[in-house]
Parts: sequence; C-alpha cells; structure tokens
Amino acid sequence: MRRALPSLVPPLLFGILALAGWELFVRLGRVAPFILPAPSAIWHELTVQRGNVWDAALASGANALIGLVVGTLIAVLAALATSRFRLLGEVSVPFAAVLNALPIIALAPILNNMFESTSSVPRRLVTAIVVFFPVFLNTLRGLREVDPVHQELMHTYAASGWTFAVKVRLPGALGHLFTGLRQASSLAVIAAVVAEYFGGLQDGLGSRITSAAAFTAYPRAWAYVAGACLLGLTFYLVTLLLERLAMPWRQRLIA
Repeated sequence: MRRALPSLVPPLLFGILALAGWELFVRLGRVAPFILPAPSAIWHELTVQRGNVWDAALASGANALIGLVVGTLIAVLAALATSRFRLLGEVSVPFAAVLNALPIIALAPILNNMFESTSSVPRRLVTAIVVFFPVFLNTLRGLREVDPVHQELMHTYAASGWTFAVKVRLPGALGHLFTGLRQASSLAVIAAVVAEYFGGLQDGLGSRITSAAAFTAYPRAWAYVAGACLLGLTFYLVTLLLERLAMPWRQRLIA
C-alpha cells in the first residue's frame, strides 16, 4: 500500500478537480443542465436509481463476462493453432484484422435479427467478436517470442509440437495474453452496452441509457453511464488481480 499510494494520489486529485470544474461550469450557466447535467445531479440520480442501476449492471456484466470468456478461449486456441502451422498464420491474421474492422453498430442489428428478441446471444456474440482480436494478436506475438534456450531444450527432449506449445510457448506468452486481456476487459463492457442500443432485451445499461435519454431524463441517463464506467473499471481491476495471481514472479521482479 505504501508503494501504491504515491501513484494513486495524482489521478485521484485530478479526478476531484475535474469534477469540481465540471460542477462549477454547469452552475455558472455555461451549459444547459439538460445538455450536460452537473455531477451533483448525476450523483443524486445514481443514489435514487441505485437498485435499477445495479440490476442493469448485472445484466450487462453477465453478457460482457460470457463474451469475454468465450472470445478469450477462442482467441487463445486460434493463436496456438496459428503459431503451430505457418499456413494458418498467413490466413488467420488478415482474417482477424477484417473481423476487428466490423463496426458494432452494423453487427449488432444483424445478429439481433438472427435470434429471438428475448435472447441475449447476439450481445454475447458481439462481445466475443470484439474481444477476440486484441487477445488473439497479443497471445500470438507472445507464442512466437520463444527463448532459443528453451526451444533447443525441448528439441533435445524430442517434444511434440503441441507439447512444446503447451509447456513452453503458452506459459511464456502469459504476459502478452494479459496485455490483450487488459484491453479486452474494457472493450467487453463497451461492446455489451453498445449492443443493447439496437433492440433485444431491455434489461441492460445500454437500453436504460437510451430509454432515459428518449424521455429527456439526462441526469438519469448519465447515472447509467456512470454505472457502465464502474462496471468497466471492475472488469479491468479483476483482470489486473488475475494477472498478479497468474504471474506472481513478475511482481517480485518489479519490487
């Protein structure tokens, strides 16, 4: 805690000053409250609507979590196969780039029309697709960066390609894998919330934001936006915790 405290103070001070400046900017009449509500109005709505925000965050969080897990598993398996077979690597990387270029606003309505209106599958598919690209590319990079000493040792043991990948490549790529996961954890929440803008179940943060904005209840809409921010931050912090648990030696080296 003593080492972490100095690094936490500057962003906390900046956040407090930014909120104070935002509050002052609105109260001085520089912007209409219905366009940009003051932080105090948003906090009031957040406390009043805390039950609804919590329920909506659970719905969006479940979609984001399932999409994150599915997208990560597929990405890791695809990276292992790509690092094993050269031809597959030449085909899969451009395909992954095309997949990453698909906009959520175009993909979500198409998937919503393919499933029932009460199904959460489209949102989870959108999240998995968005998560796939950063995890796949970072993991693939880590799998290809193998220590020559380890590679020579496994050749001496006559290890098979998959044994080499599982015993050497994948553990050595954990750092790159978690780099991709840190990016994907926040993207998963964004994808899940944005996918809710285009129909389907009206139980998540995205649908509540659009509903509140449609009725010009902008402080309430911003309260749900704040809930989405907290949800994304939670996903990111959990990813950092998992990284510490999976690679404790890295923290000892930093210390």
